[in-house]
Amino acid sequence: MTTIDIDALLDAPESRVIVCCGSGGVGKTTTAAALALRAAERGRQTVVLTIDPARRLAQALGLRELGNHPKQVKVEGFEPKGELWAMMLDMRRTFDDMVRVHAGPERAEQLLQNPFYQTISTSFSGTQEYMAMEKLGQLAASGDWDLIIVDTPPSRSALDFLDAPTRLSSALDGRMIRLLTGPAKAGGWGLRKVVNAGFSMFAKAVSTIIGGQLLTDASAFMQAFDSMFGGFRERARKTAELLRSSGTSFLVVAAPEPDALREASYFVERLSSESMPLAGLIANRTHPVLAKLSGSEARTAADSLQGAPLAEAVLRLHADRVDLAAREERLLARFTRAHPEVALARVPALAGDVHDLEGLRAIGVKLAG
Repeated sequence: MTTIDIDALLDAPESRVIVCCGSGGVGKTTTAAALALRAAERGRQTVVLTIDPARRLAQALGLRELGNHPKQVKVEGFEPKGELWAMMLDMRRTFDDMVRVHAGPERAEQLLQNPFYQTISTSFSGTQEYMAMEKLGQLAASGDWDLIIVDTPPSRSALDFLDAPTRLSSALDGRMIRLLTGPAKAGGWGLRKVVNAGFSMFAKAVSTIIGGQLLTDASAFMQAFDSMFGGFRERARKTAELLRSSGTSFLVVAAPEPDALREASYFVERLSSESMPLAGLIANRTHPVLAKLSGSEARTAADSLQGAPLAEAVLRLHADRVDLAAREERLLARFTRAHPEVALARVPALAGDVHDLEGLRAIGVKLAG
């Protein structure tokens, strides 16, 4: 089993982007922040992009809040050789910024004020995943940072993240949506033109489902969106190229639990099939044994104690810990047998949640082994 050399990955000048991916609830956001802090401590100009809206991350970084643009983190208690910046993805604002860049002032204003756009910019399937990658593209294009670390959305499936640019682009270019452009493209005759053109059944059905006004809004949206659709596709293409470039590395984060490791296996297989560079698996919140005493020996000793309740409780707690560690080792061994080529790093669980930079720094030390 190969161990991930985290410091070598962070230090390499050719490392430009590190993407942390995995299912929800495995500590992915905290891992990304800890990696970013360690990279800055070791001399990189680093920015971490997170999608986690929890204020605890901002507090751990010493910030009152995180916004949609990078904010420098003031590190106290130790002096990093580089700089640490952080931001939290605002899906709607990122979509708005993309519209302003690609549509031009007049068209952009039409799109931003359109009720149909205001709906899809926050609720369309794949929007969050795509906007995370859109923001990554913006950060990379700026050239302001040596290293960008991305905390990806907690997708239930690897497909949600890796296919987001294609899926969102296809959805907005789909047959149903394109039919909605008929009224606007036909010279502004609106729904009456569609009806007269022989689409009465379609128009009636859509009007019944989403309402006549929303149908009109959708038509106007697609007419304005046409002007920027080429730019939208081009951004998706560049994002895909960036993810496959030699300067990008993927780290799959998982807890030593069956469901999380099954999800991790799917990520590993999908990254391999897409020829995306996988640096390895981070097994987060493991429970290594802290003493050589076996579980059975600890229980036997606990059973023999008389009048020492505290010692007995400690021994039984140790026995339970041995059992948990053995279970986690079996699960990780099963994963490595299925994916022998994947390097592994273990991060022991901390006693509590991370609340400050020192906590993130401690995780960084554990990541580096």
